[in-house]
Amino acid sequence: MKFYQSKIKKAKSFLNKNYCIGVPTETVYGLAANAYKDSAIKKIFRLKKRPKNNPLIVHYLDIESLKKDCIINDDFMKLYKKISSGPITYILRLKKNSKISKLVTNKKKSLAVRFPKHLILKRLLKELDYPLAAPSANISTKLSAVNASHVKEEFGSKIKYILDGGKCAIGLESTIISLINKPTILRVGGMDISTLKKILGKKIFFNINPKKIFAPGQSPVHYSPGIPLKINSIEPEKDGAFLSIKKKKKLKNYFYLSLNNDLNEAAKNLYTCLRIIKNKGYKSIAVEKIPYKGLGRAINDRLHRAAKFKTLKS
Repeated sequence: MKFYQSKIKKAKSFLNKNYCIGVPTETVYGLAANAYKDSAIKKIFRLKKRPKNNPLIVHYLDIESLKKDCIINDDFMKLYKKISSGPITYILRLKKNSKISKLVTNKKKSLAVRFPKHLILKRLLKELDYPLAAPSANISTKLSAVNASHVKEEFGSKIKYILDGGKCAIGLESTIISLINKPTILRVGGMDISTLKKILGKKIFFNINPKKIFAPGQSPVHYSPGIPLKINSIEPEKDGAFLSIKKKKKLKNYFYLSLNNDLNEAAKNLYTCLRIIKNKGYKSIAVEKIPYKGLGRAINDRLHRAAKFKTLKS
């Protein structure tokens, strides 16, 4: 970690000047800025070309740093004690005296909060006296970044600095759960729903495709590689690529999320594979049926939203 101290110091210097920087998390890379400063948050929305009605997730070091901004409840405490830090985002009520920029929440009285597990980001948060708003480091609706080179590919010289923390361990965004009333999943992601049910000991509701956007990742068109994508396929289209859950054929237009049907490995490789296929010049992507269990649920969610970019002929 000593190797990263100079990089963390540099990252802090840019953040203190209200710039946006790329930061690593265990899920995907984030485009981070001071969550208390309107001027910094405006830069996030401008760089990402993100609709202003799409709220941001704010990253905290620990519960002590959160208490000045949000109201803590019993369901949150149960989950925090068992699974944070990790790939889970909580929707909580904002305190009236919170300094969180109203641009972060789209003037809502709630806030999406997360405690990242990535050691480098945790070390950076420890050095700051403010939390970091950090949506995924990509142009809105496009593929998320899972390593520093992807962030560079998305933004080039438009951002001042990328804190390189290697490849993300999970590769999919966090699961989002609202804890304001009944526990409600707003986005499936890196945390298994069955784990949440076991900890809370109660029914969990779902609202992942609302008419109004309540949380990040709920836009109907999202996570797109920028070319047509078709799900539940058995073969590629002409001039297209085929994406499989496990290795099958040795053909140049066949790409594999895993060598042995491992959904965790598949999740980690999803965005990288989609990005490689696009960059190789293929005109479309056909994806075989992915099992709807474990992280497969989140993989399917991302593919369904990516497929809405433009539907291929059936």
